[in-house]
Amino acid sequence: MQNYDIGKELKKIYQTDKKLLENTQVPIMTVSASFKEDLKGLHRQKEKDTGTDIVLSRAHYSMAMGVAVQAWGEKIDPKKAWLVDSTNYVSNQAFRSVIFTHEIGKIIARWPILKSLKDMVDKFGRSKMPILDNVTPPTIYLGSGIKKTILSMHIVTGNILANEGKKVMQMITDPHVRSDYLENAHLPNMRFLVFDEQTKKDFFTLAKKIGKRIPENQIKDKVIVTGPPIDPRIVAYNQTKQVWTKDRPLKICLTTGGLGTNKLEIKSILKQLLPVLKQQAGGQKTDLVPTQLVLYAGTHKDHLDMAIDIAKENNLAYHIISPKDPAHFRINAKLKDDMALIDNRFSIIYHPQIVDANELIIQKAFPFADLFISKPSGDKAYDAVVSGSALLTLKEWGEWEYNVREVFEKNGTAQVARVNDIVAQLIEITGNNEATFKTDKLNSANRPVPNIKTEGQKSWLEQAMINSKHLDPIFYKGAKNILKAVKENN
Repeated sequence: MQNYDIGKELKKIYQTDKKLLENTQVPIMTVSASFKEDLKGLHRQKEKDTGTDIVLSRAHYSMAMGVAVQAWGEKIDPKKAWLVDSTNYVSNQAFRSVIFTHEIGKIIARWPILKSLKDMVDKFGRSKMPILDNVTPPTIYLGSGIKKTILSMHIVTGNILANEGKKVMQMITDPHVRSDYLENAHLPNMRFLVFDEQTKKDFFTLAKKIGKRIPENQIKDKVIVTGPPIDPRIVAYNQTKQVWTKDRPLKICLTTGGLGTNKLEIKSILKQLLPVLKQQAGGQKTDLVPTQLVLYAGTHKDHLDMAIDIAKENNLAYHIISPKDPAHFRINAKLKDDMALIDNRFSIIYHPQIVDANELIIQKAFPFADLFISKPSGDKAYDAVVSGSALLTLKEWGEWEYNVREVFEKNGTAQVARVNDIVAQLIEITGNNEATFKTDKLNSANRPVPNIKTEGQKSWLEQAMINSKHLDPIFYKGAKNILKAVKENN
């Protein structure tokens, strides 16, 4: 750490995180966001709750946190597991590149016309992004003294640590394998965890295609099927969530992603739906059942402002859910489980910091929603359906998201959102209309269609929520299986 400037406040935390990783049962490392203020609070330093975090990916944070929570139980216990994000410890000078990467990502996420640039980046390889050079020094420092198997929740950390000779369990965080996952697949100290059997097959198919030779004696144990890494608090909501019926309001959560993805689609949906909510608020009868809407704006103030503007255009009252410090994490402190009901017709979940924004969606949105409208990502889609909700999918932002979409279409829990006709679609899926079961689906022979039965004359929404409670058990046990695999590899 010689001549490595990260500021006096963080230097002590940096050294503490290194020691905690070395002494914990399950060391977890990722690259997702810079949440320095919440780090200070976690380590009992004074924190400011107003700064905006640099968020590269909600998924690589939330999935890592989900496994940590599974290990911790009710209290944050560094002896059981410890989670560190190398992004927090990028040097002050190099952090300008992180900010630049973040700003480019936000621009592309908001303007679909620029998505071709994103596709070029994905094809070129995420491991060659500028962020790799920036997080390499802190990742090497943090991992240097770890003797146990490290659970890596981002391929960048996994490849860096495997090259350093560390034992790595690399989570492939979508049901999709990119070539950068295979960079160090030949090393005996690197193994992989995947969502399902098909992804395991895809792993070896891609290895053969690109000429990556994995020694014969490693093949049997190289890839373990665990299921998705979902926070156990989200899994628990599946058991208590009641299937929607026409005698109560329809509860919808519309969400953006870590970089503010699908903004134009979200705007279109708000423009159509908020006028109907205003009519309902005024006592007018509408074809759509009484509805409550929550927008998850994440850490993005432009999404918050957009939603407020549209609500004001329609003279619709709105409520912003943004408490000062909803996470309020402390070592050995009990995790919050705030399931207070959302009573407002239109609410917006927003917090400028990812740790708090993630806690808000877990504590508020997942227990609330009958239906999520979200892009089909490895975190949001899996979290939504496993929480007991149905899913309407927004535009895919990468080829891996077609795989996610296919998984839930075949499970009978998702269909594509008709973004330009959303109110009519909501009317259809809440009515007893058999036509809503006959939607266009991705048809791949790779992932088999599960044996899910329909139950009489139910709406599509009711049936989808019933189906979400009868998925393959591996959907609900991913975090447990991941911890088991890591501990058995020590």
